[in-house]
Amino acid sequence: MLSRRHILQATATATALAQTTAYKGNVTKYAYKSAKNFPGSTYDYWIYVPGIPAPPIGYALMVFFDGGGFINETGRFKAAEVFDKLIAAGDMPPTLGLFINPGVMPPLDPNTQMARFNRSYEYDGLGDRNAKFLLEEILPEVAKLHKITDDPSLRGLGGSSSGAIAAFTVAWNRPDSFRRVLSYIGSYVNLRGGDGYADLVRKTEPKPLRIFLQDGSSDLNIYSGSWWLANQALATSLEYSGYDVRFDRGTDGHNSNHSSRIFVESLQWLWANWKQPIVASKGTGKSERHFVTEFLDPAHDWQEMSSGHGFTEGPAVDKAGNVYFTDIPENKIHKIDHATGKVTLFKADTGGCNGLMFGADGRLYAAQNRKRQIIAIKPDGSEDVLATDTNSNDLVVNARNEVWWTDPPGHRIWFSDGKGAKRVVHEGLDFPNGIILSPDQSMLMCVDMRSRWVWSYQVQPDGSLANGQAYYHLETWDYDSQSMGDGLTMDTEGHLYVASRLGIQICDQPGRVVAIINNPQLLQPSNCCFGGPNLDYLYTTNRAKVFRRKLRRKGLYSWSPLKPPRPGL
Repeated sequence: MLSRRHILQATATATALAQTTAYKGNVTKYAYKSAKNFPGSTYDYWIYVPGIPAPPIGYALMVFFDGGGFINETGRFKAAEVFDKLIAAGDMPPTLGLFINPGVMPPLDPNTQMARFNRSYEYDGLGDRNAKFLLEEILPEVAKLHKITDDPSLRGLGGSSSGAIAAFTVAWNRPDSFRRVLSYIGSYVNLRGGDGYADLVRKTEPKPLRIFLQDGSSDLNIYSGSWWLANQALATSLEYSGYDVRFDRGTDGHNSNHSSRIFVESLQWLWANWKQPIVASKGTGKSERHFVTEFLDPAHDWQEMSSGHGFTEGPAVDKAGNVYFTDIPENKIHKIDHATGKVTLFKADTGGCNGLMFGADGRLYAAQNRKRQIIAIKPDGSEDVLATDTNSNDLVVNARNEVWWTDPPGHRIWFSDGKGAKRVVHEGLDFPNGIILSPDQSMLMCVDMRSRWVWSYQVQPDGSLANGQAYYHLETWDYDSQSMGDGLTMDTEGHLYVASRLGIQICDQPGRVVAIINNPQLLQPSNCCFGGPNLDYLYTTNRAKVFRRKLRRKGLYSWSPLKPPRPGL
């Protein structure tokens, strides 16, 4: 609170100066020529610095893509002049403006060769490349010159057309760094998959963002879609999901006529109540109909349970609801007591155990990859060897203590009856990873990590797999088809939970992603399972940490199969 009081004091100073001496900020142009995220590209950018010193926590920040057009002092927007007035009036905090143009890779011979223009590549895609470029390369350069706050509620992004979707994408992927978005005539169409946002927003747990949208009914309608319809679709999705959003509708085309007229007003709305933090909707009030609330308990968020590990994997729940997990680099298995949250070492020198699952016999089944074995660990820590001479990653156990496991290097799925025999029951997936059985154990699901698919197979009486289909369709970023899907779990309703790059993706029985739970602390999960005495907590392993979160759904034990209800088709 002290830091925000300092900002208020600085704002009051700015007002007095503006009224008495017309004190103005200044703009300086820079160039950046050693991009790593976009190799070979060079950038022009401008920095606007308010005419008052930075508050103790640093300046607030507003980034504009296609920034040259916004900062041009003879253009329509005249951003520096507008910033001067809004900061002086207290409608914005003391804000540093970063105005950056898209990258261009110069030709080796300008006389005979064409440059490569990166605008669409940088701006129109849904991935995190542009966010990494901004946060890892450009902002550190700016920070060498000026102090900028780390408070994401005091950092925003803006742009027009493809620059608008670029602003939205950076905030969408990095709400820990930016929480305000100004979007004019945004290109939320299928130039590089931007039309997917209308769906992703509806499926994904709400993020802490405040968004201003503007578009006109005469905007573009071309091969990649209708800008007017796409902006309406995104605005409706944001409203449905409970976001703090405003959509200004007009009649203009793909130009800056409307946006430049409302530039001051839209910035005032975007920064209104800037003294208060921006938080995500929790599924109450206007976002109650958001489908993700079918799964999430609004009263509970992610809770960090353990940290400081090498790489966590293989969560498994015992009969009391306690959860065990592996630390692969440290060669250990740890136990989390669900009631107390205490973490203890269950087993050292595990032989490189990865995937885990408890069986009906009380043993902890494990994919012991370094020793190329499948084992069952007794409560006293001793091991029974079930299969040898096999690669393994993840495994699943049924009520009869039969085991299936994935072999990514061999592109295979293996089966053992638990008595020493083993055989391959499927071949051909590029990278078979997470594996799970349906609640009634009639089907086996396996995610191909290097695709967007989770495969579904019918389990035969002898453990063989038949009638395989690329059944579950996962969400991915635009620049590759890899979901990075890893560990899997199921709830009693037959929903499949997939640890993926975009979050915990929840699929209904017909194979459709219906909800995406945000990753805790933006850490990509490797696996997940239900825990707790009622199996209503979702545990996730996320790199060096383990988290849990109370849900409105329940998991089930491998030794207690049940038939889920018939789904809506």
